[in-house]
Amino acid sequence: MSSSNAGPEQPTSTDDAILDAAADLIVHLGVHRTQLAEIARRAGVSRPTVYRRWPDVRAVIGALLTREIRATQQQVALTGEDREAFVAAVVEVAVRLRDHPVLGALLHSDSDTLMEYVVERLGTSQQGLLDALRAAIVQGQRHGSIRAGEPTELAAMVLLIAQSTVQSHRMVAHLLPEQAWRRELASALNGYLAP
Repeated sequence: MSSSNAGPEQPTSTDDAILDAAADLIVHLGVHRTQLAEIARRAGVSRPTVYRRWPDVRAVIGALLTREIRATQQQVALTGEDREAFVAAVVEVAVRLRDHPVLGALLHSDSDTLMEYVVERLGTSQQGLLDALRAAIVQGQRHGSIRAGEPTELAAMVLLIAQSTVQSHRMVAHLLPEQAWRRELASALNGYLAP
């Protein structure tokens, strides 16, 4: 069960229970008020159980981000091999990440923590996104609808374009209503990737 799903389902593992508890605390209290002891209490486990998995709250947040970004990515299916299908999928993942409750809480309340995991280092979740982007770019190049170029380099730039658009959304929301935001992100990506 991810933090973005509602319902009576039980977590599938102790790790999920801990990450769900952390997500709930981050969303409702913010990162600065999220403590390892409270994560353990809400997850129904002991503090040593949490410490055996992660050394501190920042490590829990890193694992939570990885889980949530992977889950969000997996929810969006690529519907074709062409550039338009690829761009539509990238835009949809960007929208879902932009509107994700945990990522939103981090963007609003603790940009330092999010910046560490998004800007300062290439994390596990970003590497997973890059791998998926690269594979889809190779497909699009074979299809002929994505320009020639090193797929890893193109994937890195697509990630940077989408990531910066997500991070800066609030700043320009009054200038780019939802449909315009989606349209302009798609236009930027299509322009960059077109042969």
